[in-house]
Amino acid sequence: MGTPARSSPRSTARLLLALILVAAAAAGIVGLPHGASGLGALHQRLGELRTQQGAHPLGFAAGFFALYVAVAALSIPAAALFTLAGGALFGLWQGAVLVSFASALGATLAFASARWILAPWVRARLGSRLEAINTGVRRDGAFYLFGMRLVPVFPFFVVNLAMGLTEMPARRFYWVSQLGMLPATLVYVGAGTRLARIHDLRSIASPSLWVALALLGLLPLAARFLLRRIESARRLARWPRPRRFDRNLVVIGAGAAGLVASYVAAAAKARVTLVESGAMGGDCLNTGCVPSKALLHVARKVHAMRHAAALGIASAPPVVDFAAVMRHVREVVAEVAPHDSVERYTTLGVEVLRGRARITSPWTVQIEGEEGTVELSTRSIVVAAGARPLVPPIPGLDQVGYLSSDTVWGLRELPRRLLVLGGGPIGCELAQAFARLGSQVTLMEMQPRILVREDVEVAAQVEAALRADGVELLAGHKALQARVEAGERRMLAQGPGGDVEVVFDTLLCALGRAARTQGYGLQELGVELRANGTVQAGATLRTNIPSIYVCGDVTGPLQFTHVAAHQAWTASVNALLDGWWSLKSDLSVIPWTTFTDPEVARVGLSESEARARGIAFEVTRYDIAELDRAIAEGATAGFVKVLTPPGKDRILGATIVGAHAGELLAEFVLAMRRGLGLGAILGTVHAYPTWSEAARATAGAWKRGHVSPRLLRWSEGLFAWRRG
Repeated sequence: MGTPARSSPRSTARLLLALILVAAAAAGIVGLPHGASGLGALHQRLGELRTQQGAHPLGFAAGFFALYVAVAALSIPAAALFTLAGGALFGLWQGAVLVSFASALGATLAFASARWILAPWVRARLGSRLEAINTGVRRDGAFYLFGMRLVPVFPFFVVNLAMGLTEMPARRFYWVSQLGMLPATLVYVGAGTRLARIHDLRSIASPSLWVALALLGLLPLAARFLLRRIESARRLARWPRPRRFDRNLVVIGAGAAGLVASYVAAAAKARVTLVESGAMGGDCLNTGCVPSKALLHVARKVHAMRHAAALGIASAPPVVDFAAVMRHVREVVAEVAPHDSVERYTTLGVEVLRGRARITSPWTVQIEGEEGTVELSTRSIVVAAGARPLVPPIPGLDQVGYLSSDTVWGLRELPRRLLVLGGGPIGCELAQAFARLGSQVTLMEMQPRILVREDVEVAAQVEAALRADGVELLAGHKALQARVEAGERRMLAQGPGGDVEVVFDTLLCALGRAARTQGYGLQELGVELRANGTVQAGATLRTNIPSIYVCGDVTGPLQFTHVAAHQAWTASVNALLDGWWSLKSDLSVIPWTTFTDPEVARVGLSESEARARGIAFEVTRYDIAELDRAIAEGATAGFVKVLTPPGKDRILGATIVGAHAGELLAEFVLAMRRGLGLGAILGTVHAYPTWSEAARATAGAWKRGHVSPRLLRWSEGLFAWRRG
């Protein structure tokens, strides 16, 4: 048998002190007057107390101070009564001084007791979860404590004990408590000066007191504004601030985020400059969303032609002119480009400067262009620099050469043997497209399966489709080395069954994207980055440098064009208002689509995410094969899957696999955003026969699964009786 664990002397002391404090507090609660009865007793003894005060004024004041400290330190709920007594006995100013210092000192003693007695026990049980709380306390703890002191939503003794469990320094706790409780102290001490005319607690509420309490309600807003201005001034103190500014806003980067941010500023009639060194429209227009969807469209047409015989259409196999295909892709980009052009944004009121931007201070941006260098001063800066393709550190990669999602659009000849590294959305989309256009494609993914962010059954559907299109899948394979041997390009990889070697003509790296944070002054200014390399920012999208905001792929966490546009609106508004008012970016309901065939679209939680978070859920599933429109078009692969809380129709997440999944998802996104459940979708009339009926059918499946068996038995009996 093992030896029983022994308590340390310090643990025993903590336990003993805790028992003493609990006993003292219990005795105090029982023995001290409080509430309405306490106020009555105090009112009756007021004359006697004043007599004692007159005989020994200093000793009486010291005794009152010590008693108040003890009451606060023991967390006895009698602070309001003692504060009123302070006003009644000592007047407004002397009473306010005594109560203010006594309450702050007593609160700090309670804070220290909680830290010494309870904090070790709490740390042992919460572990890493407490660290997240401490991170917030280190960043904003003083402000939140100040707010709770100004408007006591929680009783003060609860705040004292709770803060003792965090890492807030005792000195900071003391001065914030003293300052935060002062307004309420003045109000209640002032009420106490009228104690002789008060017979119950309700009579305290005179019109003047109500005005004072209303002002207390505004104090947190004023305090928030003041603390932010002080913190901003502290962070910006080492840079000289311009006397006036050339611009209200300078936006760096003319991708999806930068275009929206500059448009919002111009629409508000602010003076805004947009700086871009490359092509207008950024990655989405030139190397991402637009060209990839044009290529995927062509690939689907080729696929449809190959399978037209199943529809009764006899035709020769399609002949792909890859150079013409890529010319078509460029034409699509050129057709969309005017929407994002310099000319259009100039007419919208945005000044567009072509050149490389460098932030030289929180208020100045240097722009180096063809016509020289110019430096602009601006009240705020929005960084929308986007992201670049991630290139893995594989030995020999430069020797064999590679393409990325940015450079693949320069191809003019169809690769005969294409190796795609990365089984995420970009890798899967391009692998399928090139396979349908005629390439022999191998898709290599280091994870055990493709599309690891989606549920297993979702990835399995896409995997089956890729294999049907001729893509060779190597999941669970890590690329180790690239080399050229006997004139052939080869990639050595380690897989579950050992090492394999893939021969290829063209290599495409599709491993995601890394934020562009180098080369334009962020590091020199000390802008904080996350561990994954993105720029650190909160929900307001403000960085640790108060005048600099970020949006889009450079900050994440989701690298989607629609997320970049949403963040750009928030960042631009907050940058223009510059601390006077702020919006928060809400990423709680964000849809995304992988444009393979079948498409994968999701919003909210997947099954695997819900399980990982310990969230209880039910799954309602509807197979696309049951949808009349899908049957008519011969596109029956896929399903709709919706997660809801047990017994409720509130949507936690929706995943759709199948044709037009991205469009079908919109109804679920709207429902989640507006708090509508599956019942609302079921009660909405959908046109027949349409793809959108899949949403209503899914809602119907949920309803059928939640009809009460007792109600059905009652209904069956009722109708049997009505038949006679």
